[in-house]
Amino acid sequence: MASKTGFWNRRLSMAAGMALALAGTALGTGAAFAAGQGAPSANRAEIEAIVRDYILNHPEIIPLAVARLEQAEARKLLAANRSAIETPFAGATAGNPRGDVKLVVFFDYACPYCRQGHADVQRLVREDPQLMVIYRDFPVLGPASTEAALASLSAAQQGKYGGFHNAMFESPGRPNQARTLGIVKGIGMDQARATAALNDAELKAQVNLNLELGRNLGLTGTPSYIIGNRILSGAVGFDRLKEAVAAARTEKGR
Repeated sequence: MASKTGFWNRRLSMAAGMALALAGTALGTGAAFAAGQGAPSANRAEIEAIVRDYILNHPEIIPLAVARLEQAEARKLLAANRSAIETPFAGATAGNPRGDVKLVVFFDYACPYCRQGHADVQRLVREDPQLMVIYRDFPVLGPASTEAALASLSAAQQGKYGGFHNAMFESPGRPNQARTLGIVKGIGMDQARATAALNDAELKAQVNLNLELGRNLGLTGTPSYIIGNRILSGAVGFDRLKEAVAAARTEKGR
């Protein structure tokens, strides 16, 4: 998984902003009450002290408020990028191509958490015939990851994406050019095309598009999942992915 520093900084910033918003709301409410009801006016320091004491005595409201803020932020980001997110690179998909819910996976073949998440996604596909999975190569862990991503896009072009993707995650070892090209050979891909793909400008542009899209969405690591109006980060596990798919299906049916 990529560094989480940016993620936690963002959460702390949100928490601070939420506390200020709570204080501002309390101040406004207190002033309105004083003006409208003829109650004794409360000065700013008194209201801030009340809000501070309440937050200190009920710290559980901060993560709840931050979660709500993050959800609203995610909805805006996803709405602005929906078409780009859910338009796959031809062939880089799994499951039902006409599925009613789309699960978008941003991954890196060098990421051990992605390997763990791969099994969860495979299980979802087996158990949910109405699920479409869209894979987005998101190589953030070095040049070998980028080479593997380019080879995977070549596999998609050759109609062998599933075999390549599964072999990369289900066979031992981290990506390197020899291992990647060994898998290319092992699943019957055109080796010359796959080798040429490592320097293909069009495929590099696709990888860069995925990286830019991930940055626009504020993705902080791999794997990251987009399901409906939710962004899930990390190896969240099968149950949480299944719950998110069910929630997206419910929201879509409203």
